[in-house]
Order: sequence, then C-alpha cells, then structure tokens
Amino acid sequence: MALTVVYASATGHVVGALARPGPAASAPPDPAALVGRALPLRVALGAGRTAVLPLHAGELASASVDDEPAVFADPLAFGVDLSADGRPKPVLPRLAAWAGGGLALAADGLTVTVPLAPVRAARIVALVSGGQDTHVLAGEIPAGRDRVTLPLALAEGGTHGVLVLVTGWAGRLEKARVA
Repeated sequence: MALTVVYASATGHVVGALARPGPAASAPPDPAALVGRALPLRVALGAGRTAVLPLHAGELASASVDDEPAVFADPLAFGVDLSADGRPKPVLPRLAAWAGGGLALAADGLTVTVPLAPVRAARIVALVSGGQDTHVLAGEIPAGRDRVTLPLALAEGGTHGVLVLVTGWAGRLEKARVA
C-alpha cells in the first residue's frame, strides 16, 4: 500500500489522505482524479445546517509520502514540505497547533492571529461560507508580526464555516459567528 495525500499547493496543508494499492514510490494521481472538480470540506453550523467549503482541484496537489497513520484522523495537522527542486518530501511534518482563539470574524474582515510571530512571512488561505457562495481570501502574515486582517464583507450576527490555512500552523476548520 502507498499513502497518497492531497494538499493545498499555496500553503502545503494536507486536506485529505488515502491508502492506495501499489508500491510507495509510484506517482500519485492528479488531484482532480482524486477529488473531482473540488474537495468539499464541511462544517456543522448548528440547527441542522452545514457549510460546505470547496477547495478547487486547481489549487490542490498530490504526493506519495511515507506511512503516517495519524494523517487519516487529522489531516490539517500535517503539511507537505517541498525539496529545493520543488518535489514533495516523503515525510509529513506535524504542524504547530493553535487551537482555540486566533480567529475573529467581523462584518469587515477575518482577523487571524497566530501564537508566535513568524520569522518569514506566512502565507494564508481562508475560505468563509456565505450562503450559496464561498469567500476565498488570501494574504500573508508579515515576518515579525503575529496577525493580519483579511478584508471581507459579511452581515453582522451570522454564523459561517471557516477554513484557515497558515503556513507552518495546523489548519483550522470551524464555525465562527460574525461579531
């Protein structure tokens, strides 16, 4: 069996994993062959409602990696590092955890705060549900700073599904209320 992961190419976050038959060194399938047009991530919003946050296949990559059973239980806790030639390394690093706090959804933006300021700028990709649409936000936390606000327009008081991927930190998939 070979472990194949699908990851966000902008940040390296693993968003899905599967064991497939064949030797470990075989080339992984194209992400679209694994997820279709998009990989839907779901967040329960309460009262029987669910937000679907689609990661489009064009923003994903796949890699054959070393066996890591924990990736099946918590894929967003792992990342894919690239070698100097741009190829995925076989070992999946566990990303730094930052559960609880750090995300503030307001009518005018999403503020992301990480526990420690990065030494190098950290890329961010965030998806926020918005009815039938999904808001896709991108930016970075500058080196030496621990937060950034990504502009967004939402109605006050609503509850949304949020996916936040910050380079080097475990991904967050949760519900958030607009304050």
